[in-house]
Amino acid sequence: MSELNVPGVVEVTPDVPESVESVVETVEPAVNYSEKNLAELVALFEELVQNEERMKMSKEAEAIKAAFYKRLQKEKADAGLAVTEVGDEAEPVEEPVQAEEQENVSENPFAQIEKGFKEIYNRYRKERAEYNRQLEKEREDNLARKEAVIADLKALLEKQEDVNATFPEFREIQNRWRAVGPVPAQSYRNINETYQLYVEQFYDMVKINRELRDLDFKKNLEAKEQFCELAEKLAENQNVVEAFRELQKLHEQWKEFGPVAKEYRDQIWDRFKAATAVINKKYQAFFEGLKDQQAENLAKKTVLCEKVEEIAEREVANSNEWNAFSKEIEDIQKEWKTIGFASKKENQKIYDRFRAACDKFYGRKREFYNEYKDSINSNLDRKIALCEAAEELKNSTEWKKATDQFIALQKQWKEIGAVPRKKSEQLWKRFRAACDEFFAERDKNAKPENDFYGNLKAKQRLIEEIKAYEIKGDDSDLEAMQEFQKRWQEIGFVPFKEKDNVAQAYKAALQQKFPNAGRGQRRGRPGKPQLSEKDRLIHKYNQLEQDIVTYENNIGFFSMSKNSEPLIRQMQERIDSAKAELGALAEQIRTLEEAEEQE
Repeated sequence: MSELNVPGVVEVTPDVPESVESVVETVEPAVNYSEKNLAELVALFEELVQNEERMKMSKEAEAIKAAFYKRLQKEKADAGLAVTEVGDEAEPVEEPVQAEEQENVSENPFAQIEKGFKEIYNRYRKERAEYNRQLEKEREDNLARKEAVIADLKALLEKQEDVNATFPEFREIQNRWRAVGPVPAQSYRNINETYQLYVEQFYDMVKINRELRDLDFKKNLEAKEQFCELAEKLAENQNVVEAFRELQKLHEQWKEFGPVAKEYRDQIWDRFKAATAVINKKYQAFFEGLKDQQAENLAKKTVLCEKVEEIAEREVANSNEWNAFSKEIEDIQKEWKTIGFASKKENQKIYDRFRAACDKFYGRKREFYNEYKDSINSNLDRKIALCEAAEELKNSTEWKKATDQFIALQKQWKEIGAVPRKKSEQLWKRFRAACDEFFAERDKNAKPENDFYGNLKAKQRLIEEIKAYEIKGDDSDLEAMQEFQKRWQEIGFVPFKEKDNVAQAYKAALQQKFPNAGRGQRRGRPGKPQLSEKDRLIHKYNQLEQDIVTYENNIGFFSMSKNSEPLIRQMQERIDSAKAELGALAEQIRTLEEAEEQE
């Protein structure tokens, strides 16, 4: 195998990319520009244009620009502004802003930052265009210089002069060749193959002095042995991409040196090729592993997208559920950040899907709280109106009419939903104060037939009598309980402020003294008379009435607490259900009474 015709790395492993740049592009960027806001992207671009290596950072510049305009379009759309298509390049902004343009700036809050970004980008674009022109010119100049070197080498081959004069000139040509910089990519392969051809011809055709030729072979062998050592050391480098990049440089330098002695040519090349193969295998394995990891990352992120999409579709009834679901979303977002990139083709797509699902959830949450805010503000207005009505009514001496009106106001109050937390307790105290003031005055002026305090004392005495009753363990217990219930119903109203307390005390005393009264009869125990259907219905009716009093009293307490809306709603549902059952029971009792009359 002739060494001068030995190809580079690509021929050793044909599936390896030809340049490091094409490899590096497949690796995810260090910064995810899509997560930055407009101001951060402008700051990043300003930092880039100050970097001394900015001319080599075109990919970062274009990535920042793409992220900026994508973010700008989204925020314009969110703000309800017209969104225009963004071209490949920002248009230059040179002229001063006219009056009409200033008016547009006030209408479009994004105009100023977009104008500033365009100015920075266009300056960079012009500078890079000039840099590329200079770079291309230098490469064209280098190509011309290398063509001149080849022309000199060709002329040297045709001289056929004394070797003592020819070889130093050949050495000078080699040094000139190595000193020339890079040439245009499309010309690189052809110019190098031509140069190597004439070098081969020089060594083969010129009758060179054996001593000088052996010395040259020795120097080339020493240089290539050093290249082998460097390549073998690179094979141990854990950074596979960096090792591959350095290997490309070694191959380029290898081509710059002439042949070695014929007996070493295959040996030295095999050694260099073996080190190259190790690096290439690691490189292939690295990117195969990277593909597997990226596929796994994509699968994990797809699962997270599905979770967020499912949460975003849930029916949410209250703020507690919104907060719980928000916590779930936040935990999922934290998990997302722990997962690496997907493939370059899929990474942006899966991120956009995840972002869209999160945006949908938070958009629905924002709509809920906007509606909730409108609702509680409306409830606030309605409760303020009830306070004003109660305060206007509290001085009325039309006791019966005003009492009915207060009861109606209280019912309306319970039906109104939540109000802002800062106002809730204050409003309740205001409304309750007006109610208490009226009922206190009404009780002071009660007529003998409406002796509320006398009724209160009568009910308190009855409660004490129930507590003092001694259980006998026979049917007389049931009769006593029914008699207590009948007497309780016959006693009139008590003062408004005491009605809930005395009702609860009565219920507790009755339950404590007669916990099982009537149950055995309903189950039909032998030797015990069963409770009549009418009495059973009446007992159930009275029990439901007491439950409603308890529920309404609970609502009064709950309304003064924060985050009590679900509890109030639950109590109200129980009240509505109990009232519906009361109506059904009343109809059943009426039917039984009519049947008794007919008998």
